[in-house]
Formats: sequence, C-alpha cells, structure tokens
Amino acid sequence: MDNSKLSLIELKQIKIGNYLIGDKNSIFVMAEAGINHNGSFKLAKKMIDSAKMTGADCIKFQTHITDKEMIKSNIKPGNISKKTLWNIIKNSELSEKEEAKIQQYCKKKKILFLSTPFSVEAVDRLEKINVPAYKIGSGELTNFPLLKRIADTKKPVILSSGMSELKEIKESVSFFKKRHIPIILLQTTSIYPSDYKDVNLGVIEKFQKLFNIPIGLSDHSPGIYTALGAVAKGACLIEKHFTLNKNLPGPDQKLSLEPNEFSELVKGCRAVKLALGNSKKILSKEKPILKFARESVVSLKNIPTGEKFSEKNITTKRPATGDIPSRDYYKIIGKLAKRNIPKNVQLSKKDIC
Repeated sequence: MDNSKLSLIELKQIKIGNYLIGDKNSIFVMAEAGINHNGSFKLAKKMIDSAKMTGADCIKFQTHITDKEMIKSNIKPGNISKKTLWNIIKNSELSEKEEAKIQQYCKKKKILFLSTPFSVEAVDRLEKINVPAYKIGSGELTNFPLLKRIADTKKPVILSSGMSELKEIKESVSFFKKRHIPIILLQTTSIYPSDYKDVNLGVIEKFQKLFNIPIGLSDHSPGIYTALGAVAKGACLIEKHFTLNKNLPGPDQKLSLEPNEFSELVKGCRAVKLALGNSKKILSKEKPILKFARESVVSLKNIPTGEKFSEKNITTKRPATGDIPSRDYYKIIGKLAKRNIPKNVQLSKKDIC
C-alpha cells in the first residue's frame, strides 16, 4: 500500500522496508550506530554483524558532510567530550562509497540500514542509494530547509523530539502531515546520559492522543529499563545507542549498549510487547492448572442423612475435580444431606437436597 496516498487519520501503521511499524505490530528495535565506528569502515561492518546477532531490526548510522552541516568553530558537545564538535564529526565521516557499501552489507546480513542526514547534501547522497526512510535527529527538528528536502523524497520519517517544546513539535509534525508524509514521532531527552526522572515516558501516551501517529522512544538513559517501560506505555519503536565496546574513543560510547546488553534490550522489548494484551478470561493453557489449583466443597466429618450443611461440617479443599466448586460453598450452607457422606470427600450434587 502506498503510504503517500493514505489519509492522515490512517497513518497509524507505517511501512519501512519490509517492516510494518505501529501499535498493533511487533516492536521495532533500532541500533543507533551513530558515529561509534569513529570513521572506520571496518569497524562499521563489525557493528553490523554484531547488531544482527542481537536481534535488532535496524542499524542506523549518521551521514555527515561536515562542512555542509556546520561552520568550523571551537564549540564542544557539552560535557561529553573535550574535543571540538567539528573535529569529532570530521573524524567520524564515512565516504559516499563507504556508505553505499555499508548499505549493501546490511542487505547481505538482512538487517535494515537507515541513516540520519545532517544537511541537504547528505539527503542527496542517501537518495543515491535509495534509503527507504529518514531518521531526523532532535537538533534538526526545526531545520525546515532540511525537513523540506526530506519531505520532497516522499519517504517515511522517524522524528526525534529532544530539546523542543510542544509548539515546535506540533509545527514539525504538521509540516510532514500536510505533505502526507508517513511519520513516527519519538519521545527524546537530549541529555547524554539522561537521568531517569527526565525521560518522561508519560509523554508517549500524550503524543499518541495528540498526533494520532505511531510513537516511539529514542533513549539516552542508562541500561534498558526505560526502553522496556516505553514499550509498556505503547511505544512501537525503540532506538538505543549501540557500541562494540564502551571503552572505545568517542563521545557516545559510554552511554551506548554493548552487544550482550543490546540482546537483552531486544528480548525484553519483545517480551513486554507480547505481554500487552487486555483480554481477561480463562485461557486454554490455564484450564489444566485450574483443576489442581482451585478447590471443591469437601466434608469436614461424617455427615448423616438429613443433617444441615454448615461451616462446621463442610469446607473447601483442592483439587477442583468435584461437582461443587468452591465458589458455590455458601449456596450449599443451610441445605440438607440427602444421604450419609463420609468424612473428607468431595460433595456430589446427589448428596444435596
């Protein structure tokens, strides 16, 4: 189905590659490789291999053409690195040919390749290899020249919302909706790492009601806890930074998950997603357990014919294989024994008059 032809109200499920992403679909887990390859094509390939082994659906890189996205300055990325942002990004660039090879390697390994562009020229480059969708970082949420170039591709968008107010988010979401661009919005806190108190998982439900589109989480908090909580809150996509080793150089390595941690993230997210049903009934697999776990009405002592049933001569005991289930105990109280009933036996309907 062509997403671009759907009405806005129907964009609750979005197709990216072979994946359907939405409330009623399996959780989509994205390994954010980012710049953790440090500009090494060889390391990037190793990250793809490892991400595939963790069970991630997607590995996402960043497309940097440094002089097209920023001017050279001495500004540093907060407290996460002593190096200038220019030097960090410049040293993390992958060439156009390398990105094309990385995408082909992802196809070979059967893991979805995505990348975040940081300039119009980066979008042009990614269009050459026909990426199926665009991830937009929080810093680009209000960069409308870039958003317009991405919208012009007519491809689905995954939009992070860190460092932004609701008014700004509404404006950007509306920008894509008006152009009938399928969009997934991610609750994001752009603090590296984020304190748990700043993650604000309740925003997921607020976004769902406000925008009527798939909502996910781009998580920068320690461990996997908030990601699992996000799935329980209804997130359909989880993005988490991924590294082969937290001790590698680079500003994002420490807050990233190593392969064994990421495997637990994937398993945990899928487990929570499967557990989100809202039906309450006796399941077929529970019925055998019900037989031995519940109780039947049982005689406490020998009960002669004509004696009135009371709390002194009947009780409830397992298993629930008798005629009279424990829930009917008080229905029996006050009735008479139809015949002699031995001690410690399950009452039968024939025993009651």
